[in-house]
Amino acid sequence: MAGNFCPQCGASNEFGATECRFCGNKLSVQQASQQPQRVYVTGINPSWPVKNKLVAGLLGIFLGGIGVHKFYLGKIGMGIIYILFCWTGIPAIVGFIEGIIYLCSNDENFQLKHHVRLE
Repeated sequence: MAGNFCPQCGASNEFGATECRFCGNKLSVQQASQQPQRVYVTGINPSWPVKNKLVAGLLGIFLGGIGVHKFYLGKIGMGIIYILFCWTGIPAIVGFIEGIIYLCSNDENFQLKHHVRLE
């Protein structure tokens, strides 16, 4: 019968249990009536580099043909691909579109997609 929730992992344990059966965390009598705390994670890692969305967008629009916006966001491999194919003109079109997308996207989606923190 469930009712005693572990504050460490949130697992349900039997009433009167002194130790979580999943993670081994010690349970106190007070914890028997507590609900597990909800932790909301945005997914934004504080160790990600700080970048500016406006700069990335403008680099994509004006210098996207040679992949400068990709280098700025730390995507070196994609930047090299843009340089290798810049003679076709395709990276310029794609870079222009990506620059507009960067400027129009909301901050949270931009951060999660490109693994950066915004200034």
